[in-house]
Amino acid sequence: MMEKSAKIYIAGHKGMVGSAIKRCLERQGFYNIITKTHKELDLINQQAVMDFFAEERPEYVFLAAAKVGGIVANQQALADFMYDNIMLEMNVIHAAWKNGCKKLEFLGSSCIYPRMAPQPMKENCLLTSELEKTNEAYALAKISGLKYCEFLNKQYGTDFISVMPTNLYGPNDNYHPTHSHVLPALIRRFHEAKEAELSEVTCWGDGSPLREFLYVDDLADLCVFLMNNYSGNETVNAGTGKELSIKELTKLVAKIVGFNGDIKWDTSKPNGTPRKLLDISKIEEMGWHYQTELEDGIRLAYEDFLKNPIRAER
Repeated sequence: MMEKSAKIYIAGHKGMVGSAIKRCLERQGFYNIITKTHKELDLINQQAVMDFFAEERPEYVFLAAAKVGGIVANQQALADFMYDNIMLEMNVIHAAWKNGCKKLEFLGSSCIYPRMAPQPMKENCLLTSELEKTNEAYALAKISGLKYCEFLNKQYGTDFISVMPTNLYGPNDNYHPTHSHVLPALIRRFHEAKEAELSEVTCWGDGSPLREFLYVDDLADLCVFLMNNYSGNETVNAGTGKELSIKELTKLVAKIVGFNGDIKWDTSKPNGTPRKLLDISKIEEMGWHYQTELEDGIRLAYEDFLKNPIRAER
């Protein structure tokens, strides 16, 4: 268990996941939290990361930093997504080990699992068949990070764990028109359509893929719970165990935002993986359960979008 006075470093504290972990820790009374902005510490710079860890010596690390994006961003910058993510992961994990970090938690993504993995996806289906091509570079980087944690545990006896969240949403999300994930992209698109009084909105694909969504503050609660209660080489799935189609999601977002026009589908655009549902039996057996239902969470996310116009322009 982490002491309330423990020195905790959150890598990526400005992002959606990192900021949620910071809020969660502060709510629980942790007060010795270290953060560095990208300008203060470039995690891709190996020497800078080593110097930071040698000086600060954090006892616990939440590695939530990542270069992320939706289908378009992933397809346009395959090399960048792979290089940047592998470098920052390896630098932080390696420096944490070298400087005696008690425990590190690596945040991955459910895209690490094979495109056609049996559903719901168990942790042990990792690397059993080929990945989804539209985000292969990002997935390979995340797999490298979790495997490095596993190998350090096996070779050097570290206590480094990894968590693989399903699709996330909530405060501090990225609403960029082309570089965001599906749910924040829909919030922005329907909001702008409502503001412009458009009669219809066109969405990508045919709406058939099934997706699972977890509110980011629920993930943060799980991350702190796992840091205190889990040790092991196998990753841990983080999700709700519930799914809905993209078509159902678009209708829900349109309703919450207040867009009353038609929804059209551009079937020339890719769908992505047909289904991505995580098997969450491991966290259920540990006694953890999410709190925020999807409709409530989307309302909170939309409120965040409206309160943060600058973020909407990123």
